[in-house]
Amino acid sequence: MDSTFGRVTVTLPSLNEPGLYLSNVSTLDSARGIVQDFQYTDANLRDLDLTDTSLITGRVTGLRVDRLQLDKVRLDSVEFDTCDLATARITDAKLSRVAFRNCKIMGGQLTGVTLDNVLFENCKLDYSSFEQVRATGSLVFSKCVLNEATFTGSDLSRAVLDACSLRLAEFGRGKYQDLDLRGNDLSTVRGTANLGKVIIDRTQQSELAEALVSELDVTFADTLDDRR
Repeated sequence: MDSTFGRVTVTLPSLNEPGLYLSNVSTLDSARGIVQDFQYTDANLRDLDLTDTSLITGRVTGLRVDRLQLDKVRLDSVEFDTCDLATARITDAKLSRVAFRNCKIMGGQLTGVTLDNVLFENCKLDYSSFEQVRATGSLVFSKCVLNEATFTGSDLSRAVLDACSLRLAEFGRGKYQDLDLRGNDLSTVRGTANLGKVIIDRTQQSELAEALVSELDVTFADTLDDRR
């Protein structure tokens, strides 16, 4: 299933195809390291720790977990809906055709993650960090809250941030060519000097200028004490 955001089309899981049957599972862990054609619903966990595991073609709904650790995990054609993943830690993973909808990942950490046709939609990602994240296919954040999120050493070329809240979001050094930032308030973002070759509307020029002036911590002449 394809969805288009601006100039980018993202290919998402097709989990309602005729003939596709998803089996209910009670855990996402497997001795074989593979869970396929699955449906995992309404679990309430203290910890979920998966290493060297592949989740292929499935739906995770209503998962609530206090501590989530995914290390060297492969997600392929998986949908997460209305999940509270708390401060998720996702490292050295590959996500292909994955959708996160209506999820909370507050203060999450994605490190060394490869994203290929991934959608975050209506998600709360405040205070999350994206370090050495690489978009090898379409990547879209739509109507997400990314307040005080940080992007460091990441390749977000051709990614889309659509109608997101970016208050004090920080863009560190990385690759941002053709990153589509249209439709967002950029007046408080940090790291504006690193946002070379991004796509914006002309009306956003003043927002970027305001953000840059704020970062430079300049003093305006008309505020100086004339007695000095």
